[in-house]
Amino acid sequence: MDGPDKNPVKYTEGVKEDSKAGEATSSVEGSGEGCGSCRERTRRLIPPEYRNELVQLLKLAGPVVISQLMIFMISFVSTVFCGHLGKTELAAVALSIAVVNVTGISIGTGLSLTCDTLISQTYGSGNLKRVGVILQRGILILLLACFPCWAILINTEPLLLAVRQSPEVASISQLYVKIFMPALPAAFMYQLQGRYLQNQGIIWPQVITGAMGNICNAIINYVFLHILELGVAGSAAANAISQYFLAVVLYIYICWRGLHKATWGGWTLDCLQEWGSFVKLAIPSMLMLCLEWWMFEVGGFLAGIISEAELGAQSIAYELAVIAYMFPLGFSAAASVRVGNALGAGNIEQAKLSCKVPIVCACKNQSIQCINVIGYIFTSEQEILQRVSDVMIIFFFMHLADAVAGVVGGVLRGTGKQLIGALCNLVGYYMIGFPIGVSLMFAANMGIVGLWTGFTICVLMQSIFFIIFVYKLDWKKAAEEALVRAGVKSKEEKEMVRMENTGKARKPGSNKSTATTVGDVLSVTQLVLRRGLALLIMVIILGIGIFTSDFLIKLMK
Repeated sequence: MDGPDKNPVKYTEGVKEDSKAGEATSSVEGSGEGCGSCRERTRRLIPPEYRNELVQLLKLAGPVVISQLMIFMISFVSTVFCGHLGKTELAAVALSIAVVNVTGISIGTGLSLTCDTLISQTYGSGNLKRVGVILQRGILILLLACFPCWAILINTEPLLLAVRQSPEVASISQLYVKIFMPALPAAFMYQLQGRYLQNQGIIWPQVITGAMGNICNAIINYVFLHILELGVAGSAAANAISQYFLAVVLYIYICWRGLHKATWGGWTLDCLQEWGSFVKLAIPSMLMLCLEWWMFEVGGFLAGIISEAELGAQSIAYELAVIAYMFPLGFSAAASVRVGNALGAGNIEQAKLSCKVPIVCACKNQSIQCINVIGYIFTSEQEILQRVSDVMIIFFFMHLADAVAGVVGGVLRGTGKQLIGALCNLVGYYMIGFPIGVSLMFAANMGIVGLWTGFTICVLMQSIFFIIFVYKLDWKKAAEEALVRAGVKSKEEKEMVRMENTGKARKPGSNKSTATTVGDVLSVTQLVLRRGLALLIMVIILGIGIFTSDFLIKLMK
C-alpha cells in the first residue's frame, strides 16, 4: 500500500543533499542560483509533511482518473460505433445507456462506495482478515441489489413511452437493455473489486484491465456491427461481454499477483453477519452519488422538451462535465482512502492532513483546468456552440465549487459520514438547485443556461456547507468509530475511551484484540431466516417487475 514515507530521516537528508547540490551548482553558474533559491523557498514554504502527503495523494489520484476514464470510454465507444446505424438506432442506444446508468450502474457504484469507509478504515487498523469478510458481504449484497435493478430495467419500454418517446425508439431501447441485463452483476463486481483494491492503495490493476477492456470492447463492436451487422443487438452484446471481460480479467489479475492473500481467509459465515451496519452505510453512499447523477440525467430530458439545439448543447455540456470531473474524482477517491486508513490507524493528525491537502489541490487544479475546457467541444452547429459557450461561463464557477464538494465528499466517505452528504445532495439539488434551475429554464426562458445556473447555486452552497462541516468535525470521535468498524475495539471499549478522554493515537495493527465480526452475532437459524427472507423479497420484486412490464406495454399500446 502507498503510504507516508517510512523513513522521514532519509527523506530530510535527501532534501538537504538536493539543497547542497543546488548551492554548489549556483557557485559555478549564475543562472542556476535563481532556480536553486526558488526551489529552496518553495521547500521552506511547504512543510515536508504536506509535500509527502501530496506525493501519496498523487500516486492514488492519477491512476484513479485514468481508470475512471477507461470505464467512461466503454459506453462512449459503444455509442460512437452505433453512429452509422441511423438516427433512430443512435437515439435508442443513447437512451438505453442512460437508462442502464441511472437504474443500474449508478446503484452498484453507489453501493460499492461503502468500501470507502469499511475497507479503508479496517485496512488502516491492521485487521486484514476482516477486509476479506467485508468484501464477501459486499459481493452478496450487491448481487441481491441486481434484482430490483432488473425489475426497473425490464420496464424500460413503458417508462420511455410514459415520457413520450417514440414507440420505435422505446422498443429498440428495451431490446438493448434486455441484452445488457445479464451483465449487470459483472459490472457490480468490477466496481466492488476496484474499491477493494483502491482502499488498500492498489490502483494500477484497474488501469490495466480498463485499457484491456476498452480494446476488447472496440474489437467486439467492430466485429458485431461492421462484419456480422447485428445492429443495436450487437452493440448491446458487445457492451455486456466487455463488462464480463473487465470483471473476470481483474479477478484473474488479483489471483495471479496474489493481491488477496493478506486479506482473504476464505469464505466464512461471518459474511452473513452485520448486514444492517453495511446497508446503513450503503444506502447513504448510493444516494450521495445517485441523487446528483440522476439530476443531471433529468436535465437532458428537460432540454429535449425545449428544442433539439438545447438537447444537443446539454449533451455536450454534460459530457464535458463528466470528463472534467474525473480530476477532482481522483482526489476524492484518494482523500477517502487516506483519511479512512489514518482513522483506522487511530492517527487523527494524519487524517486531518489527508483532508486539507486534497481540498487545496482540487481548488488549484480546477482553476487551471476550467480555462481550457471549452476547447473540447466537438460540433460545427453554431446554435449549439453558442449555447454551450454560454453554459461554460457558468460552468467555470460551478466546476470549481463542485471540485471542492467532490473532494470533501471523499473525506465524508472516509469518515463514515455519507448520510450527511446524501441529505445535503437531497436538499441542495432537489429543494434548491432544481427548482431554481427549472424556473430559470422555462419561466425566464433561459434554457439550459438557467438549469446550470440552478445547479451552480446548489453546488456553491454545498461546498461551503461541506467545508464548515469538516472544519467542525470531531476527529477524535470519528477515529473511535473507525476502530469499532474495523473490529479492533468494541463499542464498550469505545465508550470507556471517550470517558477517559485520552488523546493517544494507535499504530496500525498494534491492537491485538481484532475480530472479523462486530456487534451481536446471529445464530445459524437466524441467518438462514433473515438472509433467505431478503433473497425472497428481491425475487418477488423482480417478479412484480416482469408482470408490470407486460401489462404496461399492452396498456400503452
